[in-house]
Amino acid sequence: HPLNVAATYLYDSHTNFSVFLGALLIARTIAVILPLWLSTSLAARQGPVPMAGYEISLQVWLTISLLNDALALAGQALLASEYAKGNYKQARLVLYRVLQIGGVTGLALAATLFLGFGYLTLLFTDDPAVLDVAQSGVWFVTITQPINAIAFVFDGLYYGVSDFGYAAYSTLFAGVVASAFLLVVAPNFGLGGVWAGLTLFMGLRAVAGFWRLGSKGGPWEIVWSKTD
Repeated sequence: HPLNVAATYLYDSHTNFSVFLGALLIARTIAVILPLWLSTSLAARQGPVPMAGYEISLQVWLTISLLNDALALAGQALLASEYAKGNYKQARLVLYRVLQIGGVTGLALAATLFLGFGYLTLLFTDDPAVLDVAQSGVWFVTITQPINAIAFVFDGLYYGVSDFGYAAYSTLFAGVVASAFLLVVAPNFGLGGVWAGLTLFMGLRAVAGFWRLGSKGGPWEIVWSKTD
């Protein structure tokens, strides 16, 4: 029956599209994990004490950075709602406000960590040598917080307008570039090179987000060009 054939075709198309989106999200996840895995491997080659200090800094960095996921999820839900309704003016307002809040949140986290990082490291160990290494990463942990906040916010915004392809490809590009940087710089500059590589990774992700908005490509073309 023609209706059955049409229904089957639509079902297969939807299934294939879902599989494609799943593949994109898996690729993005791998791109995020790759620099972190590589940085840990390179830090471990510096010896047990540098590795221990590095791991403390990394755990504080990851824990505080992931607090921005809540903001990203809120931005995703709000933007998706307005985008689906065709309220593009309101969608642009959501976009601006979430980015502004993300920037302020990142700065607040940076200031908090700069003042309290030393106390946080004491929760992990009392070994003076390890603490010296961990506290040498205070600039990495603090300076990257505003960058991390913006990068995480952009993740939510991508998903809010179903810009999955760009989210995956841009993260993959940032992951490959940062990984290559780590392999070249870290062996010569130690943990400083490792932290620089991770900063580069998050910085590229944030820059990619601003570039996407500026270029008005993909679904963003509708958000910027349509009026209510």
